[in-house]
Amino acid sequence: MSKLTTIHTDSAPGALGPYAQAIVTDGWIFASGQIAIDPATGSLIEGGVDKQADRVLRNLEAVLAAAGGSLQTVVKTTVFLSDMSLFAEMNEVYARHFGDHRPARATVGVGGLPNGVDVEIEVVARVA
Repeated sequence: MSKLTTIHTDSAPGALGPYAQAIVTDGWIFASGQIAIDPATGSLIEGGVDKQADRVLRNLEAVLAAAGGSLQTVVKTTVFLSDMSLFAEMNEVYARHFGDHRPARATVGVGGLPNGVDVEIEVVARVA
């Protein structure tokens, strides 16, 4: 069986339950969903989905860096939105963070997210 390495960084919020920020195995990074919590304060980010998406992606950048990857090594993302009417606003922030890199993506409207946030994003990436 392949070795599973648990990733933890204080540069991103700690897990809210019994799970890891990410797991690395066979050169792959499986990052758990991140929400808009400021790791420095432990508080939710105030503001709309644009501010939340920015914090979520910065949290994911920190987790990926701790795992040996980056947003540029992301292969697949899953975006969860509390309301699909927020898609365009989230997508603008998402595009800024990924630049010319275009990983595969699914975006799903859901009935609720942890702590009442509007966006959560999880990723699968390669170790750089």
